[in-house]
Amino acid sequence: MSIRTHIAHTVGRLTLWALTTFTRGGSSLPGKIASKIDPKLLQELAKNYDVAIITGTNGKTLTTALAVQALSEKYNYILTNPTGSNMQQGIVSTFLSAPKLPKGQRGIAVLEVDEGSLKHVVTSLQPKLFVHTNVFRDQMDRYGEIYTIYQLMTDAAKQVPNATVIANGDSPLFNSTELPNPRQYFGFNHLEDQEVTPHYNTDGILCPHCQQILKYHLLTYANLGKYYCPHCDFKRPKLDFAVTELKELALTHSDFAIDGHPFSLPVAGMYNIYNALAAYSVARFFAVEPEAIQRGFRKAERVFGRQEFIHINGKKILLNLVKNPVGLNQVLELVGLDEHPFTLASILNNHYADGTDVSWIWDGNYEQIIDFPIKEVHTAGMKADEMTLRLKVAGIQSDVITQHDSLEAILQAIENCSTEHVHILATYTAMLELRKLLQAKGYIQ
Repeated sequence: MSIRTHIAHTVGRLTLWALTTFTRGGSSLPGKIASKIDPKLLQELAKNYDVAIITGTNGKTLTTALAVQALSEKYNYILTNPTGSNMQQGIVSTFLSAPKLPKGQRGIAVLEVDEGSLKHVVTSLQPKLFVHTNVFRDQMDRYGEIYTIYQLMTDAAKQVPNATVIANGDSPLFNSTELPNPRQYFGFNHLEDQEVTPHYNTDGILCPHCQQILKYHLLTYANLGKYYCPHCDFKRPKLDFAVTELKELALTHSDFAIDGHPFSLPVAGMYNIYNALAAYSVARFFAVEPEAIQRGFRKAERVFGRQEFIHINGKKILLNLVKNPVGLNQVLELVGLDEHPFTLASILNNHYADGTDVSWIWDGNYEQIIDFPIKEVHTAGMKADEMTLRLKVAGIQSDVITQHDSLEAILQAIENCSTEHVHILATYTAMLELRKLLQAKGYIQ
């Protein structure tokens, strides 16, 4: 270790200690300071780890958490970034916070990495594995269209051609580009083939070879499924890991089988089964047996802000992060499973981390909620006006909607609402701000 690297490491660790000791902590500042001192610090920190990078538009955080639980059943030294600090400085901070590995031992680092940050970290990390969860239209102001996002992912993979890419085989995009990397695929094989037509407003259903509209023998949601082109030989690749049975999709849990092995998760939604499948694929790559993965998944907890249950004055609150049309639609379908009368709260921010362009809410299928047993609707956030308008256009009556000018006001409305059940949908920074307020009031730890 060079003197410069040693100084950077020491300063980073001291900054981390100070933040942890005297404040509520800081997930990225130590890495930011240390990297300023030595831009090559990450390479030194990661040299004794086998790195798996989880990336994609949706599902990174839960996939990472589940993979860590499964790997922990076999391996002793697992490093991850559980706060979701998934840009370069946050990843450096993750390594700075890790206990020193015993001499001669290697660890496994399972890291959620923002698509835009991949190019800044892959050379230093030299991952053994990339996991591509999905690519949906997300934060247009930051990334552009889905093809731009995928280009970021493939460019990163090409920098480490010996790393295996495990990709969502149900996504046509992930089979559209040649890569030098070894590749494996996961997906759904739980139904017999039949002809299924995607919604007319679905992105990414043009054949990359001949530009004709793809057809499907099986469709899970959005553009994911067993696709094929009727005009050329483009089709879904052979799956290495597959969901073979869906047993139960409920508001509070999911029961399913992967490669014939039964699994249960304390979260709901088809999209979370994809996350579990991706995590299963990671664990199998590192030679963890299915029975050990089952044990790991049974220990899984809800990731903050993702189907997080909170109890407030006897009310049951379910908090969900929403950030793009596909994810929003999946959350709305999940909310639709609640048969109890409930209050709906929607908080829309447009900070940089949320995406400054909030036009995506107009592509979400809010129209479906007019059939839900909603008794009250509350809106707030930086773009509360637009959120309120979107819900009115969807068919919610004006006298049902109350718009609030602060999170304190919307939280007070939730505390005093007429229903026992409440669903909160919040963008990323809104979710963080709301959780901070909930902590201050003692509702969560």
